[in-house]
This record gives sequence, C-alpha cells and structure tokens, in this order.
Amino acid sequence: MQLQGVYTALVTPFSNGEIDYAKLRELVERQIAGGVDGIVPVGTTGESPTLNCVEHQKLIDEVIKTTDKRCTIIAGTGANSTSEAIELTKHAKAAGADASLQVTPYYNKPTQEGLYRHFSTVADETGLPIVLYNVPGRSGVPIAVDTVARLSKNQNIIAVKEAAGSAERVSQILDVCDITVLSGDDALTLPMMSVGAKGVVSVASNIIPAEMKAVVDAFAAGNTQKALELHLKYYCIFRDQFIETNPIPIKTALAMAGIIKEEFRLPLCEISDVNRTKLAATLKRCGIL
Repeated sequence: MQLQGVYTALVTPFSNGEIDYAKLRELVERQIAGGVDGIVPVGTTGESPTLNCVEHQKLIDEVIKTTDKRCTIIAGTGANSTSEAIELTKHAKAAGADASLQVTPYYNKPTQEGLYRHFSTVADETGLPIVLYNVPGRSGVPIAVDTVARLSKNQNIIAVKEAAGSAERVSQILDVCDITVLSGDDALTLPMMSVGAKGVVSVASNIIPAEMKAVVDAFAAGNTQKALELHLKYYCIFRDQFIETNPIPIKTALAMAGIIKEEFRLPLCEISDVNRTKLAATLKRCGIL
C-alpha cells in the first residue's frame, strides 16, 4: 500500500453535546468533492481524547460507510494502552478501514524498546497497515529515528506521520530506511516533500481541501513555482490554525464559514476574543469569508 497526497485529519462535529453524524457525512462529502486522497477520522484534530469507545468506533464506521471506497481511510485507532489500540484497530479493520494511524503512547512515556514492542504488537495482531504518528509535543515521547528504522522492517508498518516540527527528520529517516513519510504540519509540507516526504496529513484541508490538494499535486508534478505560490497564499491559514490548541482554531474557522457549529467538548473550549479577531482577518485575507 502506497500513501501519497493529501489526507485530511477530519474534525468531529458536535451538536448539543453529541456527535452530529449528519454534519459528519456532509464534511466527508465536502472532502471528497475537494479531491483529497484520504480521510483520517478520530485523530488529534477529531478530538479523540473526548470520545468514548462506542463513539470512536461509530464515527469510524460512519466515515467508512459514507466514503464508500471513494478515498483512502486511515482510522485513528491509537492509544496509550496496547490492548486498547489493538481492540480499536481490529474494529476499524472489520469496518473496512484501509490503514490505521497509531499515535505514540502518551502520558506513560514508554522507552524506545517499549515503543517498538507496542507498535509491532499492534501491527502483528491486527494485520492492518499502520501509519506511525510521531508527535512528541503532545505525547511526551518521540519515536527515535532508529526505532522508526526497526519498525519499518515490519511489512504492516508502511508510513510515519511526522509532526515534530522538523523537516530534517525526513532526511534522517530516509537515510536509514525507505518508509513513506507524510508531513504532520501543513506549513512544513513543501519543505518535507522537497527532501522526500510523499504528502501531508492536513488540518487546513478541513476548510481548503481542493487548495491543499493543488499544493501537493503541483509539487509532485514538478511545478514547484505554483506549489510555492499556493503555499504562500495559504500560509496564514497554516499558521493561525495553531494560534490556539488544535482543533480549536480550525473548528472555529469552519463555524465562521457556516460549515459546522462551533462546539467543543471540555477541556477544549471556544477561542479567545483576541484570537477570534485574528482568525477572522486571516480567513478574509484568503477569501474564505
């Protein structure tokens, strides 16, 4: 399985405290109409920490059913408990997911050997293609380059999402193995692709799916000038979607554009007034509002 292109880290829409499944289906259709290569439900941007297990599984089921094989589904099924990650991943596989996004176990801070055993066990016991998710800013522990190299020898571990804020990590990884690397940061998509990454797991594509697809496709086709022009045009969105904790700004942006309700689950809450003003100005600058 070869991953390349734009994979949207989909937000989870809420209404009156519950998942809004009708709106979720609309979001999926919007992504497909935008031409993205795949959708990643229930990742960080999907507020996975505040979904219970039943909701987590049902949301993945609904996304898979709605896409009906029109794009790739990389289900967010990671956990800081290996047994829980296996349970969630087995469910996603049975539901028809194409791959699984496995975040580095958080809070319990495993060693590199523990990480190796965790990811290997999930891959071996589920048989679903695994995308490693390196995000030490949230999980507290990086996946060392040597550990990525060890894991790449497992035929079920096919890619790594790099969200550590370092373009150099791509070179470091590809220097020791040939695993597929995807950017985990919209603003680093072009720098990472310039040294071998194959695309991006995107937050911005929630609101500009076709535009993110155009950025990645232009670069992949060798039209670096067009890719750069688009990158610079939308950079302000890439920047401001992290003006507060993700996914607060991107969900707020979607609400400003009339696409979803502006609703979160605690401990996430609405954006500050100052940052709301800044975000609205950015959206107007890019022609979204």
